[in-house]
Amino acid sequence: MQLPKLLVKDGTIEALKGLALVLMTLDHINKYLFAETLPFLFEAGRLTMPLFVFVLAYNLARPGTKERGGFIRTIKRLAFFGTLATPAFIGLGGLVAIWWPLNIMFALLVMTLTLYMMDRHTTGSTIVASCVFIVGGSSVEFWWPGITIGIAISSYCKTPSLSAIIITIAALAAMRVINGNYWALVAIPVVVLACFVAVPMPRFQWAFYIFYPLHLSVLWVITKASTAII
Repeated sequence: MQLPKLLVKDGTIEALKGLALVLMTLDHINKYLFAETLPFLFEAGRLTMPLFVFVLAYNLARPGTKERGGFIRTIKRLAFFGTLATPAFIGLGGLVAIWWPLNIMFALLVMTLTLYMMDRHTTGSTIVASCVFIVGGSSVEFWWPGITIGIAISSYCKTPSLSAIIITIAALAAMRVINGNYWALVAIPVVVLACFVAVPMPRFQWAFYIFYPLHLSVLWVITKASTAII
């Protein structure tokens, strides 16, 4: 059976990224300023990771990405801005340990590194990719299910297959262990709908990278100020 290729307009990809940014911000406001007392925002926020993963995996799967240095640029940016966001991410609290898990930028970094090594198609690179996936997945937000979603989506974008669809759905369902619900699965109809919608939206290449550490820093300052006033 011939499965359809996953084709999303560039403007729509940016719109999905923008939607993920909005959901992430609302989720973080609910978490850090309202102590997760607004359940709808928490549930809607579970779409954030799958949408960010889809956008990145889709872009990395574009023809010629490796040859144009796309992987290396993305790896450097995620590492830099992930590190930049770390003080505020830790300062806001709510982590299992002092620094663990690392923020979403590092989750996307692990995914990108894994895909980059897989794309080299050598025995050595496959071993390295496996090590990055296993070790990196244990240290970042959303753990191995989040990374698996991106790997499966990238695989489908390059070669549509039923196995990639099944793995994607299974990984999204496995997010219940982390989220406590199945709301991550709602990302599936959102992405399917995006394939049929053309949104005339310009590309904001650095928006996510800059906004992520910035909004965490602002929330950190607000929580510190609130504590000082009380």
